[in-house]
Amino acid sequence: MTGPVVVGFDGSPESLAATEWAAREAQRRACPLDLLQAWPWPHRDVVGSEETYRNAMDRLARRAEELRALAGDGPVTSAIVPTDPAEALHAATNSASLLVLGSRGLGAVRGFLVGSVSQEVLRRAGCPVVLVRAEPVESEGPVLVGLDLAHPTDDVLAFAFDAAARRRAPLRVVHVWSPPVTNEYMALQATGGLKGELSVVERTLFAERLGPWRERHPEVSVTADLIQGSPSAALVDAASEARLLVVGRRIRRTLLGVHLGPVAHAAIHHVRCPVALVPHA
Repeated sequence: MTGPVVVGFDGSPESLAATEWAAREAQRRACPLDLLQAWPWPHRDVVGSEETYRNAMDRLARRAEELRALAGDGPVTSAIVPTDPAEALHAATNSASLLVLGSRGLGAVRGFLVGSVSQEVLRRAGCPVVLVRAEPVESEGPVLVGLDLAHPTDDVLAFAFDAAARRRAPLRVVHVWSPPVTNEYMALQATGGLKGELSVVERTLFAERLGPWRERHPEVSVTADLIQGSPSAALVDAASEARLLVVGRRIRRTLLGVHLGPVAHAAIHHVRCPVALVPHA
């Protein structure tokens, strides 16, 4: 059986939206839905803490029951895990097919996670992660996927084509490229010629990457766009009409630690539709 869709829950508007999105996705995938709430406080003997814990359990159970009608025939389970939120979610991704988190507005990821914890989960998750806004944009637009042809794209394309096929939605594939920066000694005519040659190379590679996936999913209507400009800005702009944005989550390792690339960072902070971050090497 396909691994479950795991979704973080804490009763906030963000997590309510995330759990509803996750339930519908579990129905599309015909897989289990697991609601997960972290409880990082190990002791419940403080006055009022046991009642708070029972209330949290009741609220989680009620939400699981509310989602059964949306989740299809697969089982719906819920659990409170007595550990740190980042550790709880990271452990869940070892067996999950997808992790879903709530995200507040156009700012930092919130809801089940707060601040640096959210970034830690996004960096470490071993499966795709979808971020859902508290008030997700309802769109009948295409599934949008951004490709970086300089890095592996198969995992990203597999997720995007599958998402479009399950939704019976068109798929828009975008690659944004920029020619090398010229210096003052390069003639304008030569620069124009170089841009033309580079665009042909990019377009050829783009078509080669898409070809096998078009053949595997003939039922998906595909639009391929090669855009010159800033990848982050172009993708955020293109996502304004999308129902789901899919981007690769390339892990960058520097002397300052592990962090997300600029395109993924821009997407999670500035795109209003749900955003799927798919890990790749």
